[in-house]
Amino acid sequence: MTISNEKTPITVLTGYLGAGKTTLLNRILTENHGKKYAVIVNEFGEIGIDNDLVVDADEEIFEMNNGCICCTVRGDLIRILAGLMKRTRDFDGILVETTGLADPGPVAQTFFVDEDIAAKTKLDAIITVVDAKHLFLEIDRAPEAQEQIAFADIVVLNKIDTVSDDDLRTVEARIRRINPTCRIERAERCNVPIDHLLGQNAFALDRILDDDADFLQKDFDDHDGHDHEHCDHDHGKCDHDHADHDHGHLDASRHDDHVSSFSFMTRDKIDPEKFFPWIQMIGQEFGIDMLRMKGILDIKDDNRRYVAQAVHMMLEGDFQREWREGEDRYSRIVFIGRNLPRDIIEDGFMKTRVTA
Repeated sequence: MTISNEKTPITVLTGYLGAGKTTLLNRILTENHGKKYAVIVNEFGEIGIDNDLVVDADEEIFEMNNGCICCTVRGDLIRILAGLMKRTRDFDGILVETTGLADPGPVAQTFFVDEDIAAKTKLDAIITVVDAKHLFLEIDRAPEAQEQIAFADIVVLNKIDTVSDDDLRTVEARIRRINPTCRIERAERCNVPIDHLLGQNAFALDRILDDDADFLQKDFDDHDGHDHEHCDHDHGKCDHDHADHDHGHLDASRHDDHVSSFSFMTRDKIDPEKFFPWIQMIGQEFGIDMLRMKGILDIKDDNRRYVAQAVHMMLEGDFQREWREGEDRYSRIVFIGRNLPRDIIEDGFMKTRVTA
């Protein structure tokens, strides 16, 4: 018998009330998708699964007839995860639903800080389900809705059949203002193929910012060699992905975001002796409000890309692949957070450049 050393991928699912998380969870627990997932929810009763589909129940754990497991969190998430990992190691993935949590950050941080969990699992992606019709109302009324988008690697833009094409583009523009690095999947009744959501490896260091390369390069080129962007999120002049932004019934620029994003770039080499102490200081000083950070850096005297990311104060980074021959080498770093001091962070980042 061979024991697999592969880590079990864990997906964190969040979204505002009524966005459609329950529909997505029902699909995972009932469809014949040929995979075996464990789904961790706050209360089994909230999911509304037909009892006929439950083939076995043991306290917190419910086994479904499609081979998936559903269990409830009545205590510590780490205890539940540890119990699941002892029960069986043949899960294709584990999904943690964060209903009632305004901030999925603490759940994500679990996979950084607990050594036993980190040894057996890996954070695959944070998915946020968004209601296309009610997003603007929710996002202005509840800061939590903005924060859930800010954390996302993937946004499921649900109920697209309830809005016009113009309004849909405006909603996507608003999402991009908050989180320019997420992938958006359009959906009706959360009908995104499950293999487009789970097992994506979106949180892996070697995938950081790969999907945004064109967006970042366009922004860099548009500024004619300037080392950083000047995107003013507070006044709606952001150029992120607005090429086809058509002002219809909604206007993405007429709102003050509790959460916003900004990015900086430079073609100068980064001095590691300056950068690492600086980014640690940023994490310590602004970590509570720094929801996500992602960066790819061209470090002095090294031919490999250094990739970094953070969730709140939890920072991780490593050298990844070598820069390819002819590849455009420049450093870029993206911050998403609550009222972060852009000028202070920009000044600090620019001071980590190698100076002659």
